[in-house]
Amino acid sequence: MITKDAGTIAPAAPAAPPVEEPRPRAARKRRAWDEAPRWQIYVPLGAYLLFTLVPFYWILLFALRPAGSTSLVPWPMTLDHFDKVWTERSFGTYFQNSVIIAVATLVMTTLVALAGGYALARFDFRIKRGFMLALLCSQFVPGALLLVPLFQIFAELRMINSLVSVVIAETVFQLPLSMILISGFIRNVPYTLEEAAWVDGCNRFDAFRIVVLPLLRPGLIAVGSFAFVHAWNHFLFALMFLSDQSKQTIPVGLNTLLSSDSVDLGALAAGGIIAAVPVVVVFAFIQKWLITGFSAGAVKG
Repeated sequence: MITKDAGTIAPAAPAAPPVEEPRPRAARKRRAWDEAPRWQIYVPLGAYLLFTLVPFYWILLFALRPAGSTSLVPWPMTLDHFDKVWTERSFGTYFQNSVIIAVATLVMTTLVALAGGYALARFDFRIKRGFMLALLCSQFVPGALLLVPLFQIFAELRMINSLVSVVIAETVFQLPLSMILISGFIRNVPYTLEEAAWVDGCNRFDAFRIVVLPLLRPGLIAVGSFAFVHAWNHFLFALMFLSDQSKQTIPVGLNTLLSSDSVDLGALAAGGIIAAVPVVVVFAFIQKWLITGFSAGAVKG
């Protein structure tokens, strides 16, 4: 760039460099945190991991080492404790009953919550706000308060000492939270997708089955896994509604290993591992769907 003045041509003065504005204090703090030494992050995480894994190692130690051994390493390794609880303590029967109750609770909770959640997400009715408030308030009611009315109802229906009574009780206890979560999942699906299916000739049920249901897979897995784990670990309903030993579940079976005189730590540890393995396996396969599902349902309706 050149300038003309009084017949002379002179080069233009160079432009001044831009003045750098000071960074905000919040940005400086974030940068300082990013540059923190890694040990400040890894040491607390390592301590937490150690605090979490030591009890699991202790359970494995008691379950795998011989009775009477005081070694801190499970060697020589033995499976006698597992054989004892599976055969002598009837844990094979308890395991089968727990699987039946947990799977049935998963199916019933998912189906009923899916229908109720769709109604809450897609329809407006007069008592909708009050119904949602009742669902939320029901989460503050402990399961122990439901024992007496449920026991009286099942006694009138002659369902005491039946696995069906435990499945119904677990489903009723799981439904409020499951319905709220599924309604949040359905609200994330655009309503225009269903309208487009209606234009193509689908009725409401077919539009839901073809368009909406495949998009709800992460949410359904999250709700179903939550219902499964709760039914698998729940102790109170099985203890109160099942009196026959052949119909008891894993948590009640673990309780039978405790006595006032002595405790067989090896058998108790083996039973705890048997109870924990199915839950660990299930979560290992569905963890990505579980995180996606709960994050998708945690929205404002």
